[in-house]
Amino acid sequence: MEVSLTALIVIALLLAAWTVAAAVLMLRASAKTQRTKALQTSLKRMQHLVDVAPAVPLLVRTDGRIEAPERLARWLGLEKIPAYLSELEGASGEGLSKPQVEELWDKVRATQKSASPFSVTITPSGSQRSLSLEGSLADPQVSPGGAAIVWVFDFTTSESELARLRTEASIAKSDFAALSGLIASAPIPMWIRDPEMKLRLANKAYVEAVGADSLEAVIEGQIELLEARDGQSPAQIARGVFERKEQIDRVDGVTIDGERRSMRVTDLPLGEDGVAGYAIDVEERQQLARNFRAFRDAQRAMLDQLSVGVAQFGADEALSFANRPFRRLFGLSNDVLEGKLAFDRLLADARERGQTPEVRDFPEWREEHRAWFDAAETLEEYWPLPGGMHLRIVAQPMPDGGLVMIAEDRTEQLALSATRDTLLRTRTATLDSLFEALAIFAPDGSVQLWNRSFAGTWGLSGNFLDTHPSAEELLAAIGTNLETPSESEAIGAVVRAATLDRREKEGQLALADGRTLRFAGVPLPDGNGLLTVLDITDSQKAEQALRERAIALEEADAVKARFLANMSYEFRTPLTTIGGFAELLASGAAGDMGEQAGEYVDAIIKSVARLTEQVENVLDLSQTEAGLMPITKEDVDLLPFLTSLVRERETAIVKARLGLDLKGRRGRVVEADPRQLGRAIGNLIDNAIAGTPNGGKITIELPKPARDDDWRGRIIIRDDGRGMPRERLERLMGALPESDEPGEGTGLGIRLAHQLVAAHGGTLELDSHEGVGTIAVITLP
Repeated sequence: MEVSLTALIVIALLLAAWTVAAAVLMLRASAKTQRTKALQTSLKRMQHLVDVAPAVPLLVRTDGRIEAPERLARWLGLEKIPAYLSELEGASGEGLSKPQVEELWDKVRATQKSASPFSVTITPSGSQRSLSLEGSLADPQVSPGGAAIVWVFDFTTSESELARLRTEASIAKSDFAALSGLIASAPIPMWIRDPEMKLRLANKAYVEAVGADSLEAVIEGQIELLEARDGQSPAQIARGVFERKEQIDRVDGVTIDGERRSMRVTDLPLGEDGVAGYAIDVEERQQLARNFRAFRDAQRAMLDQLSVGVAQFGADEALSFANRPFRRLFGLSNDVLEGKLAFDRLLADARERGQTPEVRDFPEWREEHRAWFDAAETLEEYWPLPGGMHLRIVAQPMPDGGLVMIAEDRTEQLALSATRDTLLRTRTATLDSLFEALAIFAPDGSVQLWNRSFAGTWGLSGNFLDTHPSAEELLAAIGTNLETPSESEAIGAVVRAATLDRREKEGQLALADGRTLRFAGVPLPDGNGLLTVLDITDSQKAEQALRERAIALEEADAVKARFLANMSYEFRTPLTTIGGFAELLASGAAGDMGEQAGEYVDAIIKSVARLTEQVENVLDLSQTEAGLMPITKEDVDLLPFLTSLVRERETAIVKARLGLDLKGRRGRVVEADPRQLGRAIGNLIDNAIAGTPNGGKITIELPKPARDDDWRGRIIIRDDGRGMPRERLERLMGALPESDEPGEGTGLGIRLAHQLVAAHGGTLELDSHEGVGTIAVITLP
């Protein structure tokens, strides 16, 4: 029994221990479960934070495999994140470009090897998104084995904002610079005072007006342009403006260069920054007002001497001036002028004295004439007055709303109408004696007058013209004789232009019998229109012959252009071949040659080079004379350009033991074709070298322009060589025919230089004297 009780106790203890152990294990498992749930919740939270973070991580392993959220794929324009970094280069303009992938991979490998961070900015292909990549070595807890982590930031919005701010800052800076330059160069004195009313800034006009040496002297000495007014200095007046924040305009007297002038001065507040001021010279305006008053008085004195009446009305329709003839015509006294007589009252008084036409409704007639003040152009009327007087009235509206009324007594001219018939008969006889066919049309289109040639030219009968047909009847009769009857409308248009539109017009047509007529309409002073007709059949034939000749000349020019193109190839190809083979022989490609054979080959090479140069000169000269020389202009600084030309000929200059002096300074730039201009100047330098004996001197000079001359393109080449006679110089320039005498040369270099300079729009002047030397002056635009 005792043994059994002990065993039971042991068993009970074992069971109790087992139960306790099981409970402990259950509690530990529950705690681990809770921690796992917390970790999962935290992991989800961290994953969400990564998804919404402004930066996206990109993990790059050592073998190029990458891990990144899908958001990065959207930024790069890809459907999904690829497995390797090299696969970020997408197709069809997606993802990164190949250079961008290679650059990123190089930087990642450098980071993996040296643990040095890097930073790079990229823009995916076909996207406006700007991405900033910040790379460093990944923490071993994130990815062991030396992986690199790249944080990708999208700063598109920031970059756009920065670009906009830079643009606005640049615009504001340029506007401020332009405004400062405008103030500095303003022709009127301008200044700015600080809050203490001391001069802080002034422009050049202010400095000149006060007679100071510089702006610093003005600021240091506080030199005032204006004088005290009403016991207040200019600074005190500006202080009042600053305190009241109100602009003040006044006219003050200023002494400038010992001369007293009136200036309109303006002081305006600049908030809390001080007061700005400027002064405008109004002396000329006041002088102009005085001159205008003197001119008006002189004009009125002159109008009093005229034989026609002239009256001036102001914008208020009141009479301001009337000369003596006008006062005499309308019976006006000096007291009336001083009373500012109104225009409608003047017409009413004139009607009572019988000095206006008799009309049925005078008030309406008067209102119609008051509209003269608002007319847009000059108006003219004729007033037949009771008693036989006849007045010509001209109304000229003025820009200020006033009116100038001119009254001319035309009574005596009516007496001349008695001679009108005699004048018409004289005119008819004159027209009949002319070679041209003429006809005069009335404003209604009827034929009033014609000469004998008119009927014969158009194939009309004299009886038909005696009926004074209308324009429509005349055109119908003329249309039957035309090659194209519908062209008769052109004649009608010319007649209408001359009679109704009062303007000249001309035309041309062909008759059925093969003749060609040119006709023109001319408005006549009496309101009629003149139709003049001329047979130009012979001149048309001559014009056709000239046109055919011009076409032939154009074809000849085309043939010349093709010839130059062909000759350019035909000349250069054989010379190039000869020179190439000679150089091969000289290099030993065909075997060793003797000393004499080598000299022959060298002579061939030199001759080929010389002949090539002459061919180039001939072709270029032909092209310039034909107007086919291509000129490609660019900015050329003359001093470095001439220096390079001299350096190319340094060997020849040293060999000839010549002295060369190049004078000038940099900055004198012209627009020219460097190659063609270099050939022109080079030919002149070569001629100077060839024409100057040993020990001579050549001078190339860029003269300094005069003070009133802003031209920069003059080159003078001078030598003290043998020179040449005037006749040969003119022959080389092409002014005289070429000479057949041996030893004179062709002068292609000088002639080509002249043509090339002319092609640039410049001139080449040469002057030479035997035993003295030669001077060449090139003038470029």
